[in-house]
Amino acid sequence: MSKRFENRNVLVTGGTRGIGRAIVERFAAEGANVAFTYRSSREEADALIASLTGQGFKAKAFQADAADFTAAETAINEVVTDWGSIDVVVNNAGITRDGLMLRMSQDDFDAVVGTNLKSVFNYAKAAYRPMMKQRSGRIVNMSSVVGVMGNPGQTNYAASKAGIIGFSKSLAKELGARGVTVNVVAPGYVETDMTGALSDAAREAMLGAVPVGRPASPDDIASAVLFLASDEASYITGHVLHVDGGLAM
Repeated sequence: MSKRFENRNVLVTGGTRGIGRAIVERFAAEGANVAFTYRSSREEADALIASLTGQGFKAKAFQADAADFTAAETAINEVVTDWGSIDVVVNNAGITRDGLMLRMSQDDFDAVVGTNLKSVFNYAKAAYRPMMKQRSGRIVNMSSVVGVMGNPGQTNYAASKAGIIGFSKSLAKELGARGVTVNVVAPGYVETDMTGALSDAAREAMLGAVPVGRPASPDDIASAVLFLASDEASYITGHVLHVDGGLAM
């Protein structure tokens, strides 16, 4: 039985933990050759590569600062050179440096916007020409419910995630006629290491605002990403897919 991404070449930024790792593993299980980037978690990256190759999957890892355009070009070019094409780019890398605007430093603002938004530009731009030449491709960018609704103490994060939505809609209009789609996934409250550190009271408050009454799993988000990257979504572009249990209604 054929798999949805048999012989497709995929690159995922921020692929070693949480949502990123779930996306990498799901693409591999669906037949893709998967490359991923990571910033500092070398042991986790090595373990993921060992796991994937041990199952017979083709995989690559790139240590890179997501905000570095040269690193993005290097990764995309190596995938194209070694595997022959770049079929899917998932821009998942992201950080938070929360704090009320009154006390937020310029460094905190710049770091979050650089990692979360500039990285989307970097990897989309690096893949732009190869995908245009192929006349096919999928770019899926990870935003957040915070980019849609806002959240106190996260002006930097909200700005970066809202920027991803506007960027993606504009790029979708540029690339649509070339067979390349650009879409956005906007997760809500996801059960990860980061949210696991919340107090019980904070967790209950967040869940109380989610109509379905539970957090998302990383696999819930990965399912949405794989759908938008698949042939089934070939007529969907410039769309923001909310995967938030109804939080942003």
